[in-house]
Amino acid sequence: MDSFLFLASVYLAAAVIAVPVAARLGLGSVLGYLAAGIAIGPILGLVGGHETEELQHFAEFGVVMMLFLIGLELEPRALWDMRHRLLGLGGLQIALTTIAVMIGAMAFGVYWSVALAIGLVFALSSTAIVLQTLSEKGLMQTGGGRSAFSVLLTQDIAVIPMLAFLPLLALPKTPQEVLTEVFDNLSEVHEEADHATHETHEAAVHFIQSLPGWGVTLVTLAAVGAIILGGIYLAQPIFRYIHTTRLREMSTALALLIVVGIAYVMNLVGLSPALGAFLAGVVLASSEFRHEIESDIAPFKGLLLGLFFITVGAGINFGVLFREFIPVFGIAFLVIVLKGGVLYGLGRTFGLKGRNLWLFTLSLAQAGEFGFVLISFSGQHNVIPPDQTEILLLAIAISMLITPLLFLLYDWLSSRMDESSDKQEPDEIDDEGPVIIAGIGRFGQIVNRLVRSSGFDTVVLDHDLSAIQRMRRFGVKGFLGDPSRPELLYAAGLKEARVLVIALDDPDASVRVVQFARRERPDIHIIARARDRTNVFRLYQAGADDIVREMFDSSLRAGRYALENLGLTEFEASEVETAFYHHDRHSVQELAQLWDPEVKTVDNKAYIARALELESELETLLLSQLEVSAGEVEPESSVEESKEA
Repeated sequence: MDSFLFLASVYLAAAVIAVPVAARLGLGSVLGYLAAGIAIGPILGLVGGHETEELQHFAEFGVVMMLFLIGLELEPRALWDMRHRLLGLGGLQIALTTIAVMIGAMAFGVYWSVALAIGLVFALSSTAIVLQTLSEKGLMQTGGGRSAFSVLLTQDIAVIPMLAFLPLLALPKTPQEVLTEVFDNLSEVHEEADHATHETHEAAVHFIQSLPGWGVTLVTLAAVGAIILGGIYLAQPIFRYIHTTRLREMSTALALLIVVGIAYVMNLVGLSPALGAFLAGVVLASSEFRHEIESDIAPFKGLLLGLFFITVGAGINFGVLFREFIPVFGIAFLVIVLKGGVLYGLGRTFGLKGRNLWLFTLSLAQAGEFGFVLISFSGQHNVIPPDQTEILLLAIAISMLITPLLFLLYDWLSSRMDESSDKQEPDEIDDEGPVIIAGIGRFGQIVNRLVRSSGFDTVVLDHDLSAIQRMRRFGVKGFLGDPSRPELLYAAGLKEARVLVIALDDPDASVRVVQFARRERPDIHIIARARDRTNVFRLYQAGADDIVREMFDSSLRAGRYALENLGLTEFEASEVETAFYHHDRHSVQELAQLWDPEVKTVDNKAYIARALELESELETLLLSQLEVSAGEVEPESSVEESKEA
């Protein structure tokens, strides 16, 4: 027990120290976890050996849970919609990388079946590292990020047929040898039936692994089918039953049971538990309990995934690494170069450019954690010779360790690229109207519906292709393009439009559009969406006519409801709301004159002094308004006080 507590303290302390430092330096959490593992393992010798290997098997549940959560986000219909990228981009990446690595290995004298197995191993990338880094850097929704995700998803799915196919690459056995092994293992299972559960499990695994290639394939397909059918017909009724207990911990226990149970079944048949979890997640994606399951699993996923990265770093055998330095780093380097070349070519073929192309290429150029599984599996089935497995495992670990550096290389390249280089070509605008709406998110949609329903034509612009496509499904014609680009605004009819509504999410882009439109069309009426007061002041100085804070009106309505439930009548609450609205608009106009973009608001003494005065005036005004509404004061006096305020 003391040893376990010591190890837990060491791992947690290493993570708490290294990860925040790496994040502050802009290196990402993954490199921090890997560095922490190297520090406490090979360098300081606090952990390592057998304990690290055992802990790594436990930490792999982080990868399992991550793929389960990814599956929850992908309904079978979404997978079908992605079929072209999955089969095209992802399938070609696996096939071409496998062939390239296989040819490279055969050039060094490796036997063809071993070279093919090595090619399959290095065709896979690190789902854990890439998705974690893309999420941290906010790159998941970019063109390169979505393409990388499609390839990773294809790779994860491809692990199933790979594991079924690899035993077929082993040297064939005679029928007599096969029958002898089967009967020997049947005898072992019978003899160990009365032993401990762990021994029974090991015997079952050994029995399945001793089957011929076609037998392993049948068992694999049966296990996958059982997971899919169980997810469809058993999981939801059980969740409904657990839900009736109204015990939150039971829902968490059931979610963990699904993941752990699937991992056990997958290990039993020699498959990757992560792929089984992914399949279960896809099956449960349409369940009404999807979000509850996700919230239950997410905390465990984050902690275990970090632990997995630490064990990868701690498990690097520097003795073998230094002894076989050139082969290990040579393999890792050649894999990154070969794989990167394949990815670059495919990216260009599928229309990726600039930043997106380099993100796609550099993020997937490494080997992945499933490579550990495939190497071990190949060794068990005598596909890859034992003397080569340790070098290959180290090459996989080194390439994973290099991945955060490849992302840093992407950041460096990205900072030197023109922003327009990786953007999709804007649509040709063949329509004009009196109202131009820049941005068709939640804010812009409501404005567009109101204006069009009132009989006025609009021209809708947005840089998000999915938003434009979604609007077109509902019969709203929109045009793809960056609304902050002058040529696009001209094409949309800026010279003839009467009203320009700026509903962009990006405050800086909104200010740029206002400045340009006001300079080109001094007479156009500009209505701009603002995120907060600072954004209001910037838009005011840029020349916007009407500025709408995105949360202001809804917050006022919520405040009115609160007043009504505190005892005010609907009329009294409405009058107070109206008085607050007019006073706040007046306050913002006054404070805009004092706001200085070069001085922090908290350091602007004139601004703060006037803000305090206006807040005091607001309190006086609202109290007076309540007295008027209650009939205690003549309305004229209130009006006079309001004017003075």
